[in-house]
Amino acid sequence: MSGLDTQAFIPGQRLVEADLSAHFGVGRNSVREALQRLAAEGVVILLRHRGAVIRSLGLQDTLDVLDVAERMTGLLARSAARAGRSRDRNAQLRQAVKDLVAADRSQDASGFSRARRNFYRALLQLSGSQELRRLFPAIHMPIVHAQHRLPTLQKLRLDDYRHIARAVVSGDEEAADAAGSDHVRNVRAAILENAPPP
Repeated sequence: MSGLDTQAFIPGQRLVEADLSAHFGVGRNSVREALQRLAAEGVVILLRHRGAVIRSLGLQDTLDVLDVAERMTGLLARSAARAGRSRDRNAQLRQAVKDLVAADRSQDASGFSRARRNFYRALLQLSGSQELRRLFPAIHMPIVHAQHRLPTLQKLRLDDYRHIARAVVSGDEEAADAAGSDHVRNVRAAILENAPPP
């Protein structure tokens, strides 16, 4: 998934087993197993006798993913807020926000992507919910992020993540839920604003 963030791999790209094997320094059986897992997660599409292709989302598919992400992100933030008041437990979240700010200031897109993943990991850990830990990664947000690299999105995400973190750390479940849902709505609005006309 980090390959999508760093643009080493892009939606629509054909994945050749031999190239992946050489790139990652693993055998072809390991590559096949990984591709099968990614296909089961909906990240790649396996084509008979043609290998694998990284899934590309049309606008409607993207909006469908964002509908699910909106509900899940609100629930995740709400669940994390239940435990957010514990200073010990929210240290990872605070650090993720600091890393997001630092990456934004230094215009480090790769660092921002890492910090974004750490931000969500911190929320998942705070939530204490096994179901959210199981289901949240299945949302195809890495594909959405890879396909929609808009200049305005990083700043929007940073502002939204700060709002989410403040609500979580204060233990305000309602505000956290609203901030999580608002974040995905903001991403949706930016994508729609920049979408080509039908």
